Amino acid sequence: MATDHPVKEAATLDGPVTEALDLASTASPIQTSVVENLPRPRALRPEDEPESSDEDQWESESLYEEALDGNGDGDYHGPSFDACTLEEALTFRKRLRAVGEDQFVIETIEAKTITAKKLCTAFGIRPPLFLEGSPDEAYYQLLGLGILRELQKRVKLPQYNTLDDAVSLLKRCRNIIVLTGAGISTSLGIPDFRSKNTGLYSQLGHLGLSDPQEVFDIEIFRDDPSIFYSVAKDILPTTNRFSPTHAFIRLLQDKDKLLTNFTQNIDNIEGHAGILPEKLIQCHGSFATASCLECRYKVKCEEIYDDLKAGKVARCARCIRRLAPDRPTGMKRKRSANGKSHSKQRRKGDYDDSTDEDDYDITAAGIMKPDITFFGEGLPAGFHERLEDHDRDLVDLVIVIGTSLKVAPVSEVVGFLPAHVPQIFISRDPCLHVDFDIELLGDCDVVVAELCRRAGWELKHEMIPPGQVIDAQLSAGYESRYSFRAQTS
Repeated sequence: MATDHPVKEAATLDGPVTEALDLASTASPIQTSVVENLPRPRALRPEDEPESSDEDQWESESLYEEALDGNGDGDYHGPSFDACTLEEALTFRKRLRAVGEDQFVIETIEAKTITAKKLCTAFGIRPPLFLEGSPDEAYYQLLGLGILRELQKRVKLPQYNTLDDAVSLLKRCRNIIVLTGAGISTSLGIPDFRSKNTGLYSQLGHLGLSDPQEVFDIEIFRDDPSIFYSVAKDILPTTNRFSPTHAFIRLLQDKDKLLTNFTQNIDNIEGHAGILPEKLIQCHGSFATASCLECRYKVKCEEIYDDLKAGKVARCARCIRRLAPDRPTGMKRKRSANGKSHSKQRRKGDYDDSTDEDDYDITAAGIMKPDITFFGEGLPAGFHERLEDHDRDLVDLVIVIGTSLKVAPVSEVVGFLPAHVPQIFISRDPCLHVDFDIELLGDCDVVVAELCRRAGWELKHEMIPPGQVIDAQLSAGYESRYSFRAQTS
């Protein structure tokens, strides 16, 4: 397929954990030309625009975020809203890829064959209410971001479409990457983060934060750890049970098909399901351990569970011992004559048995932080090493389960892997910013149970009702999107 837009270079997975919606700041200068090429009024053209402040940029991105995170093709404000039909949207998307962004803009906006507001809907964008009544030019930036997002998508492989294709891939492939999110644990009563009305973020309005995700911002934690501790009890793992979806991943492992389970979850349930440590990468850490922000002392997280459950900020026991009255305080970390710090190397698995208590003299006991990855922190080194140095050359199937892929750099994994490797998506809602080869929508436990039934595999789990009947239907207007529903008696 010929295009005149630049070929996307190999993706990079470096960088701290961030929200994966800031397209304007991550696009290359060549890619952002599409926004500049839209025929905006002269007063709004780039050469005449005053430099915006960081506050203005943040406000614009926040206003656009809801529009870019639309709920699905054709799901807009109401029946009177002038939106593209699904057929029109697919036609526009194919045309964009065929001719490139510059020619596409010429054929649509400049030729006045369609308004920018309506064309936004072709890319799954919900025109925001705050722009209602504005001239069409007001939608140009939003349209430009939608076009960039479309061009950055992995191109779907046309040979994989049906449920039979999905089952065949499961049975044939031997090196499967499974990337999981909070949706695989919700059946256990563990809330996800982003679901409206039920997700954790929807319950945090009382904290008065400008963005509920700030609960997991490392800078805010350093400034005021009580914010995180006030909600920690709601995400603290309290069960040894695992879901049928966890059992499905274990089944792949037992059949020697699991290459790696990359999990964004911090509940540590994969271990309860029997996923081997060498098959598991906990991308965002876990509640298994906690570390002191002051002296880096590491303990098993159970030692601070009482504080976490009580919403009380936990302090480092090691720091407290050092602050005993018989020890001098107010000193810095001790250094040798050459200026280098004296510190003993701690092996993985060494926690409270550390004996290097003379390394630091401190003025206040440090805050204990569970070893989960906050926004602004880098991912564990094992994530990059496993994916880049091992899995990328071996993977033959990718299954994404129970995640909206909103948090970078994990959200970039599907684009980082070779484009010829088939990808299956399993979740309650579609993921609009990735073109998966096969989409299986519904309760994750229901979907994996039906896949196993069709593959002739026995998926044993107490939460799967005996004789369960599951209805799987092709979604109207799609060739590779299916909806799953467990029939009730």
